[in-house]
Amino acid sequence: MLNDRFGEEKTYEELLSEALMKIPFYSEEWTNRNPSDPGITILENLTAFEALQQRRIWEITPAVVRRLLKLAGFEARKGRCARLLLAPGSGEQKTPLLLPANQQFWLGDLCYETNRNIRLPACRLTGVYQGQKNHMHNVSYLLDREVRVPACVFGKQPEEGAVLLFTMDALPAPGEELIFYITVADRHNRNPFGEKADSTFARIRWECYTAQGFVKMHVRDDTGGLLVSGELRMRLPDAEALPCEDAPGGAYAIRAVLEKADYDVRPKLVQIDGFLFEVWQKETLSACYTFNKVSSASLPGHLLGEGYVTVFCKEEKGSSYKKYEPCRIPGEKGRFFEVREDEGGQVTWLFDRRKFGYGPARVKNAIKIVVYQEAVMRRYTLGTVLGCDHQKIPLPAGHLAAESFCIIAGRKDDRGEAIYDFVRPGRYGEKDLTYELYENDGYLIIEDAGDYIGASLYMGAFAVTRGAEGNIREGNTLTAAGLPGSLYFYNPRPGAGGCHRESLEEVKKRFLMDLKKPFAAVTAEDYERLVMETPKLCIRKVRAYVSGSQNLVRIAVMPGTDEAFPDLSEVYRREILRQLEERRLLTTRIEILPPVYTPVDVQGTIYVKRQYENSLILIEETIRRKVDYLSSGRNFGEVLKFDEVFHEIESLDCVEFIYELSLYPQNPGLARLVEADIVPGENCLCYAGNIRLQTG
Repeated sequence: MLNDRFGEEKTYEELLSEALMKIPFYSEEWTNRNPSDPGITILENLTAFEALQQRRIWEITPAVVRRLLKLAGFEARKGRCARLLLAPGSGEQKTPLLLPANQQFWLGDLCYETNRNIRLPACRLTGVYQGQKNHMHNVSYLLDREVRVPACVFGKQPEEGAVLLFTMDALPAPGEELIFYITVADRHNRNPFGEKADSTFARIRWECYTAQGFVKMHVRDDTGGLLVSGELRMRLPDAEALPCEDAPGGAYAIRAVLEKADYDVRPKLVQIDGFLFEVWQKETLSACYTFNKVSSASLPGHLLGEGYVTVFCKEEKGSSYKKYEPCRIPGEKGRFFEVREDEGGQVTWLFDRRKFGYGPARVKNAIKIVVYQEAVMRRYTLGTVLGCDHQKIPLPAGHLAAESFCIIAGRKDDRGEAIYDFVRPGRYGEKDLTYELYENDGYLIIEDAGDYIGASLYMGAFAVTRGAEGNIREGNTLTAAGLPGSLYFYNPRPGAGGCHRESLEEVKKRFLMDLKKPFAAVTAEDYERLVMETPKLCIRKVRAYVSGSQNLVRIAVMPGTDEAFPDLSEVYRREILRQLEERRLLTTRIEILPPVYTPVDVQGTIYVKRQYENSLILIEETIRRKVDYLSSGRNFGEVLKFDEVFHEIESLDCVEFIYELSLYPQNPGLARLVEADIVPGENCLCYAGNIRLQTG
C-alpha cells in the first residue's frame, strides 16, 4: 500500500469531537452526552466506521497507481536482455559451424546465448578498397583491430559513383544474411539518427558479384550512409556468388556504390568487422526446444547439462501435448521413444508410431523437449491453479528473461488422460490461462484461470538475465561452451539494450520528469535546445532571438562540419524546421540564419621583458585564442570586449606593459565597433585576422 493522500487524514478523536459539536444544530432535546448514553455509543461506532472507511479511501494501491499512469500513457518498460554481436577470432574454423539455440558464450561469469540455430560460415574478410571503379586504393588496415587509423572511404570530397569494395575468401549460400559492423571515427558531436538511420545525407547501393555480374542486395543500413557506427545487414541475392576477376586477388566481392552524396561530414572509418552473429545476455536454467513435422529430434550433448529432460509430443493438429517416456522394455507399447548418441556427442530422440502405437503428428511444433538444470529441477512443480483472484505463484529465481519464459500446465482430458499445454505470459483468450509475470521479483499472478482450474503447473522455459550488466564494452574475448578450445569470439561493438523491467517508482519518476519537460517552444532557450537536439545533425553553435511584437523567432545556426567556415546547407535548414514545426506556437514565424564570419584585425605596441624568448609568438597565440569565436565557447552576437583582450595580454609573464592596442573588424557590415568593443551581428562569428604587433 502507498501512503500518498490527496488531503489531510483526521483521527478518530478529531472526527468524534466534530460530531459532538454538531449535536446542538440537530437536536435541542439531546442533552446527555456522556459515554453511558446509548446515542453516544452509536455515534462512537459510526465515527469509528467512518475513520476506517476514510483510511481505505485515501489509500492508493500499486495496482491503482499503475492504471492511473497507464491512462496518462506511461507503462513500465519491459526488461530486455543485452544484445551483443560476436565475430570469430583467429581460431581455426575450416568448415561452417552450426550453433544451436541456447549455445552459451562466457565472459567470466557473464553468459550470452543464441536465440536460434545459426549456421556460421567459414568466411573471412580479406581486403577493403576505395576509390573510383578503375582507381582503387587499398585500405585493408581497417580490418586490423590493432590499427586505428581512419580512412576516408569515399575520398576527401565524396562524389556520386565512388566505390567501397569488400573482398572475402568465400560467401555463404544465396539468400543468407550477413552482418557487418562499421566503426566510424567519432570526430563530431552528431545527434542520434533515431531507431533507424535514413539516407538524409547519402544513398548507397550495395551489390554482390555473381554470374550475372554485380547484383543489387537488400541492405538495412544503421550507419546513415557510413556516418555513425552501426550495423549493415545484407541479404545475399538469389544468384550464387562467384569470385570476381576484377577484384584484387580474384576474391569474392561486395561493393558499395555512392548514388547520392550530400554529406555534411565526409565518412571516416576506423574498423570493419564481418560475418557477425547475435547473442543475448541470459543464462538458461531450463530450455524448451521445439521441432516441426519430424519423427525424431536431435540436440548437441553439451546442451543437456545434468541430463534432466522431459519430452512432449502433439499427436493431432491443434491438440494439447502428451508426455513421452524412454522405452526400457523391448516390445513395450505406449508413449515411448528411443535415445541414441553418436560419436560426436549428438543426442537423438526417435519416435515410431508403428513400433510403440503412439507418436508425434507431422504438424507444426510437434515435439517439445525441455532440458532442466538441477537447481530448477528441485523446484520443478510450481503448484495448482486454485481459480481464486490474483493467485500468486513463486518462481525459482528473479530477474527473468520474459521473452524466454513459459510454464507447463498439466490437466486431465475428457478420457482422463494427462495433457499438457505450454503457456506464455500475455495470453488473453476466453479459455486461456492468463497470468502476469513479475520478472524482477520472481513470481507470477494468475489473472484468469480459464479452463485450467485444478491444473498442476510446472516449470517450462526459464532463463535469468543481469540487465544493464550485459552492456559490456567492445573488444572482449568470449569462449563457447562445448566447442573446440581453439575457437574463441570477440565483440566488435559494445553490448546494448540490457535493462530490468521498470519498477513502479521509476515509472512515477519518469512521469514527473515528463511533466516538467516543456513541449511547446516559447522562450529563446526552448528554441536553442530544440535546434541543438535536431536528430542526425552536427550542431556546434545556436543562438535564438525572440521578437514578441512581431511573432518572429530568428535562429542563427553553425553546423559542426569539416569545413573551417561551415555554411548552413539546405538539408540542415529542412531538418531544423521539421524539428521546430510541431513545437512552435501557432502564429509564430521562424527564420533560420546561416552563420557569417568576419576577421578581427589587431594592432598594437607591447613592451616585453628581455629574459623571455618567443614573446611575440606567445602574445599572438593569446590574441588568436581570445578573439576566436569558431572553436571557443563564444556564441553568435556576443560582444568582444576590449578590456578582456587587453587584460589577457597584460597578464602574460613576458609582458612588461601595453603601450598601445586596438581592435577593429574587417567587415563593418557584419560587426561594428562601439567605442573600443566589437559588437558582432546576430548571426556573426569573429576570428583573428591580421595581427600587427611591435615590441619594445
